[in-house]
Amino acid sequence: MTRKNIYLFLAIIGFLVPYYFLISFLMAHGVDARLFLRQLFGTPISSFFAVDLLLSCVVFVSFMIQEATRHSMKHRWVYLLALCSVGLSFALPLFLWARESHLESP
Repeated sequence: MTRKNIYLFLAIIGFLVPYYFLISFLMAHGVDARLFLRQLFGTPISSFFAVDLLLSCVVFVSFMIQEATRHSMKHRWVYLLALCSVGLSFALPLFLWARESHLESP
């Protein structure tokens, strides 16, 4: 399996798994932003994971902009949309897959 295919597989997993938990939450509680944030930052350990993820997203955006500029990649907005709509587990492997595809093209 090529690195490109691994990134694509991880992007699919990174899309499906987080949405399973989001849909479970929405089915149980509906669209309740206050409850969502209360549960997200409800304990010190959940706050640790939330803040760690947010900082990792900032690092990813910086990395993505630099790499996309260096390789003259187009459609950067797609990866930002993936980050904001699904999360880092989808956006990062999606970007890495696109970068590999771009590097393979002549």
